[in-house]
Amino acid sequence: MRIDELLTMMVNKGASDLHLTVPSPPVFRIDGALATQKDLPPMTAKDIQLVLEQVSTEEQRAAFDSEWELDFAYAVPGLARFRVNALRQRGVISLAFRFVPFYVPSIDEMGLPQIFKDLILKPRGIILITGPSGSGKSTTLAAMLRHLNENAMKNVITVEDPIEFLFRNKECLIRQRDLGDDTRSFATAVMHALRHDADVIVIGEMRDLDTIGTAITAAETGHLVLGTLHTVDAPQSIDRIIDVFPHGQQQQIRVQLSQVIEAVISQCLLPRVDGGRVAAFEIMLASHTIRKYIRDEKIYEIPVTMEVSKPEGMQTLDQALTELVRQGTVTPEDALMKSRDPSKFQRALQSNGGGSMSRQGAGDPVYSQEGL
Repeated sequence: MRIDELLTMMVNKGASDLHLTVPSPPVFRIDGALATQKDLPPMTAKDIQLVLEQVSTEEQRAAFDSEWELDFAYAVPGLARFRVNALRQRGVISLAFRFVPFYVPSIDEMGLPQIFKDLILKPRGIILITGPSGSGKSTTLAAMLRHLNENAMKNVITVEDPIEFLFRNKECLIRQRDLGDDTRSFATAVMHALRHDADVIVIGEMRDLDTIGTAITAAETGHLVLGTLHTVDAPQSIDRIIDVFPHGQQQQIRVQLSQVIEAVISQCLLPRVDGGRVAAFEIMLASHTIRKYIRDEKIYEIPVTMEVSKPEGMQTLDQALTELVRQGTVTPEDALMKSRDPSKFQRALQSNGGGSMSRQGAGDPVYSQEGL
């Protein structure tokens, strides 16, 4: 079976990921659970080597031979794009394919919070989209960029590793740069985006001091910067950015960040009662109080402010989980596993009658595939 046939089977079965490793048969991840394809033969080292040769270029294989790690994109015409990661384990190659549909969903189609439409149209500042790997960050970011592309005339430059969702210019002029093929580093690409007259800069991952520092500078000079972090909530995201810098610079960074931060969106995926996956969102907006807490090193106060600021569009993850349980979209047990404060969450469920199951709300964010 050629890899394109296996990827077609993966998409038809609604899988988000495909894992090829010796000596197992191909394994799909469907609705968050691994499913070994026992009707297919086990993979050999030669099989996986041949797959790598089918999906990669000679230059990419040379990079893999040198670094023993490789991220790249692969497309099957008429089917989908795939984010591919290659690594070595026990002396042989292991491959993982992540499904990326050609179609970019809208905010409304995904049932995302409507405040995301306002955030992506901000003229300047930093918006962080955070969550663990596979929580849907890329899909949420793509939906927001689609809304921008349909509703504002902006010059947009993205820096990705690798490029995932592809955009066609509508109202916006969008350039997508691939780390490795189009630029050597996130920080360098962001700096040159400033010189390329960008209005909006999208950073695939804010992973180091240089990238984060350049992003803050870009926001200070009037650009809208969107970036992702592998953090689980808003307070941790703020702390992560500040802690990247040397101790002597951290107070300065607190002041700068308090001035440019616009929002932190943290998300996770849960299994739906009726199948598939659903996202729960924590939303922190940069109110005057939030900015003061960041500046004054009182990050621990942020969750309480978020809890009482729901009318302004904020919510904690536990508030989002409580609502999903109340609507009957997820089970209390699954929600409890994602809760930041299980005891408080259980009390909230009891006070809101969360133990009863009801029909799914129309506004629930729907991720038919595992988030990217």
